[in-house]
Amino acid sequence: MQVVQPIRDQEKIAQMQEILIRQSHRDWLLFTIGINSGLHLSDLLTLKVLDLKGKSKVSIREEKTGKEKTFSINANLTESILDYVKYMDDNDYVFPSKRTGKPIKRIRVYRILNEAAKQIGLQDIGTHTLRKTYGYHYYQRTKNIAVLRDLFNHSAPSVTLRYIGVHLDKQAENLLVACNN
Repeated sequence: MQVVQPIRDQEKIAQMQEILIRQSHRDWLLFTIGINSGLHLSDLLTLKVLDLKGKSKVSIREEKTGKEKTFSINANLTESILDYVKYMDDNDYVFPSKRTGKPIKRIRVYRILNEAAKQIGLQDIGTHTLRKTYGYHYYQRTKNIAVLRDLFNHSAPSVTLRYIGVHLDKQAENLLVACNN
């Protein structure tokens, strides 16, 4: 099983967004909401227009845990969502397959992300990259591992740090210190 990483570099995130928006507004929105919400992919894919339309706070029930999950959407993203869904019905899926109208499949999301990532030289990218990227940047901003652990429903802070790849950052840091001494 491939271990995927968060996207640590803000510039790489911006490059991914540029590639995805040129490809498809749907793909860009999936990536952008994914890295800004911390949702599981299964929950992202089942979002319907009425879940997001005109809202600055979104509440859903997580499929995996059954817990209520709330996340905020900033004003710029709210405008993009409104523009994207303006011709969609409230009960339409936000991320539909062009062929079926049902949510796109996990494997399709994996291919979308990997194709864009290859164009900017990123490896170890997968569907969990969205959630891990959210967690990584949340931790970098706040250093509040307890809230992140609860958000991700992990058993211990060490599990969360490993999940978001912070332990790899610390290993690299320790290696640099050792090499410089």
